[in-house]
Amino acid sequence: MPPAFVHQITKYDPADRDEHGRYRGGEEAISDCGPVEAAYLEAISAFAEAAGIDRLEIREPSVTGFVHFGAQPAVEGHGLGGIFPADLTGYHDGAEVSLEVALELIRVMLREQGAWCRLEAGDVFAVHVGWDQYVYVGSDRPCADAVARTRELGLFAEPLSASPYAAEPEVTEAADEDFWATVRTELAARQALLLEETPILNATHWHRLTAENLNAVRTGLGPRALLTIWPDLQSDVGAVLTALPPEWHVEFVWEAKDGTIRATIVDETEYQELAALVADARAARALPFHADEYNPLLQAALPDSDGVLRARW
Repeated sequence: MPPAFVHQITKYDPADRDEHGRYRGGEEAISDCGPVEAAYLEAISAFAEAAGIDRLEIREPSVTGFVHFGAQPAVEGHGLGGIFPADLTGYHDGAEVSLEVALELIRVMLREQGAWCRLEAGDVFAVHVGWDQYVYVGSDRPCADAVARTRELGLFAEPLSASPYAAEPEVTEAADEDFWATVRTELAARQALLLEETPILNATHWHRLTAENLNAVRTGLGPRALLTIWPDLQSDVGAVLTALPPEWHVEFVWEAKDGTIRATIVDETEYQELAALVADARAARALPFHADEYNPLLQAALPDSDGVLRARW
């Protein structure tokens, strides 16, 4: 269950909203990277302190993808440099971080630098950043002192019944032993498969699965990753290029000369450049980019070590 007491924290004075609730004042919908941003972080810290929280769990982490919707441009490293290593070890669903690190993640989100996640402590506390500098804090208690501190900081804490960005997970199967048994059956029939591993939204790793390397690949998969199984890459790269659709986007996956598997999203205006890019490719496959054409062989999410599926995909 989500926390019972939810507040919308903003720099926008409710007196400057019209009859539809739209803000009409002069505050810009971007972070000032200064005192107002610091006030947001102090207010969130006050709510966490009131709830008795000093550690939070990262949920549904993402990084910049094909499209970045923020008003500010994303930055190299998605804003996570100095918080996590370059390979983003430690930034995954279920990772526990200190309140200090959580506040730095909120700073990244306020600045729209590329990374986004929810931060939660079970049913006790939750915080996430919405559009236009709107922050939503939920607690299992009213946090009257934190509300008062938010006002002292020059911000506005408005009570809500629920955050408009409350988590709405899709139903996802667990990548349990039954799932892996099905993978082995597919491998027996097809000899090889393509595995799309997504431990972080928009940060995908690709693997060519065989009966021989399956166990080794399984051992290296990221916590709570979403696993999507596709037919294997095709050795006739030229035929794959020729069969690309005349319009719309596709995700083109290929095995490079050095054996690494790479992917890019292209449309019909970029096919010539794509052909040059994959000139030395060993094998390739074009995957559908649009949801109505998305039809993998299998898809499931990794459960935790106790066998419970907690990932929200």
